[in-house]
Amino acid sequence: MTAERRAVVLTGAGRANSIANAIALALADDGWDVAFTTWTAYETRVPLGADPEEGANALAAQLAHRGARWLRIETDLADPATPDRVLAEASASLGPVRGLVLSHSESVDSSIADTTVESFDRHFAVNVRAAWLLIRAFAAQVPSSGGRIVALTSDHVAHNLPYGSSKGALDRIVRAAAVELGPQAITANLVDPGPVDTGWMDASTREALLARQPTGRLGVPGDTARLVRFLLSDEAEWVTGQLIHSDGGFSS
Repeated sequence: MTAERRAVVLTGAGRANSIANAIALALADDGWDVAFTTWTAYETRVPLGADPEEGANALAAQLAHRGARWLRIETDLADPATPDRVLAEASASLGPVRGLVLSHSESVDSSIADTTVESFDRHFAVNVRAAWLLIRAFAAQVPSSGGRIVALTSDHVAHNLPYGSSKGALDRIVRAAAVELGPQAITANLVDPGPVDTGWMDASTREALLARQPTGRLGVPGDTARLVRFLLSDEAEWVTGQLIHSDGGFSS
């Protein structure tokens, strides 16, 4: 990979306090141009205390301030036609895409007894099928010099059944990508950020998670962003097929 500006597709951005937004800004600082996806209907349906439209506009302004070209793609990743369109629009606007960061998710808490078929299917459409199709579309257009894939995952399963099980399937897809796409000089890795407060924690949740955190604090979006920027860098070319727990010891 060379030193010229590179293009990355980053899914699930928009909210100002999200992990994806922190990743976008970190990558812009490293010379990446950023195409980011948003889906306002989901952010409205599952509100996390921030205006998604304001967040997306602020992200675009901050990317431009850093000298990065940017492209916002508003799209529902549950639509199987979306991934090809996202990569096509990004490459047409920013040039060949050399990085893919999967930070989107459908995440609606439910357990074995009360998960609906509709919810289960949507989690897998967004978190699994879209990831596979995005990876496939990315690999089809990546330059011969290679590229980087990073996906955010989670160990949370109990009482979050459709989300947790879909993340398990995502893990297997990314591990397969590391092997199958290795001959194209594409690396593929997973990052489990652990508990990062992006607006979804109430006071009791925060207290309970802090009690299990050996470092004495919860994660912040910048913690994840620093690792992702490394995994997309030239220095990480020998790191692939890994699931990295970047969680301050939470999973130990």
